[in-house]
Amino acid sequence: MRFFKHPEWHRPLMLAVLIAASALVPARAAIVPLNHIVAVVNDEVITRQELAKRYAEVAQSLSRQNTPLPARDVLEKQLLERMVTELALQQHARSTGVRVDPVQVERALQRIAAQNKLDMAGLQAALEKEGQSLDGVRTTIRNEILIARARERDVDNRVAVSDSEIEGYLQTRAQQGVETEYNFAHILVTVPENASPEQIQARRARAEDILAQLDKGADFAQLSASHSDAPNALQGGAFGWRPSGKMPALFVDALKPLQPGQVAPLLKSSNGFHILKLNDKRGLDATLRVTQTHVRHILIKTNELTSEADARTRLLQLKERIDNGVKFDELARLHSEDASASKGGDLGWINPGDTVPDFEKAMDALKPNEVSVPIQSPFGWHLIQVLERRDQDVTQERQKLLARQAIRERKAEEAFQDWVRQIRDAAYVELRPIN
Repeated sequence: MRFFKHPEWHRPLMLAVLIAASALVPARAAIVPLNHIVAVVNDEVITRQELAKRYAEVAQSLSRQNTPLPARDVLEKQLLERMVTELALQQHARSTGVRVDPVQVERALQRIAAQNKLDMAGLQAALEKEGQSLDGVRTTIRNEILIARARERDVDNRVAVSDSEIEGYLQTRAQQGVETEYNFAHILVTVPENASPEQIQARRARAEDILAQLDKGADFAQLSASHSDAPNALQGGAFGWRPSGKMPALFVDALKPLQPGQVAPLLKSSNGFHILKLNDKRGLDATLRVTQTHVRHILIKTNELTSEADARTRLLQLKERIDNGVKFDELARLHSEDASASKGGDLGWINPGDTVPDFEKAMDALKPNEVSVPIQSPFGWHLIQVLERRDQDVTQERQKLLARQAIRERKAEEAFQDWVRQIRDAAYVELRPIN
């Protein structure tokens, strides 16, 4: 079911939007005497002024987290590499046909304003007071959505989980007893694909130096911000609470013997070298009773041939036919663009949290047999019909569902890291002196 939400375990690439949402506006970018080019990425450039602006944003974010600020040259080097990767991903998304509807960008802006208890005029005034603009925030949001959609298409939607994998996961879990959750932080030193032995050794030496600094009492969050290549580096590498089943076995094995506050020995994976710090751990209660919804839908996807407006118009026409007596399942078989079409759009019984938020919110607002207006999600536009609801003890079913989600999220995250690395390595990148 392609409209099902993709993993929530450390979703990357939303830093700028999160900064805007939590702090409202970044600090004013530092004034530089010359806006020279500091990096070339394929046919686009990154300027000194753009880097200075990002530095100001991150410096303010680290200050709010009470994280000591790394040396400016160290942090700027880290940020420039991150900006290079982001630009390469944006270019890949655009070149492969990903488009972002301006309406979706405006909705994201409205959510940011609402989170800060402002209307759009108030948000604009607050941004201008800090030397920023709505257009700048729009660009940031559009780029984040662009990358997220490319990830959904190229990575998340291609991950499959077999029944045998689920059975193996549940057997292992049963042998271990109650599943454990870990609160931990992470520093990653990546190794390029097809790296030479000399490159691998250089990256290992860098990771070992970080580990040595930690052994001497250095601040983990500061070292993460200045040295980690992970998407959450600027959040101190923090993952918060994660069930062991949704973590790579390499991480679980390293964290299991640790006491809170301890750092694991250096780990090596296909992505590079990892340093883990355990903050805390606890057991996980699996019992659950939920309200399930039996639902079906018609999905129209958007692409270079079908615009957002075209998809919405097609669904409005289909809804009018349904309102005039045409059967929903017949139209779903003819028009829906996902695997459920052959079943008349029937998605079966849905648990809370199974679907993306936009779909779930619209579904929950419907009465049985009611058909929604066209609803947009990251996967396209939907007509949704609720058939019935029931309260269900899903303790056993939930185990299989959680197993599937855990395996899917783990495989998707590994695939995502490989995807990012491949795109970054394939890009033509020329780094120039920052100062």
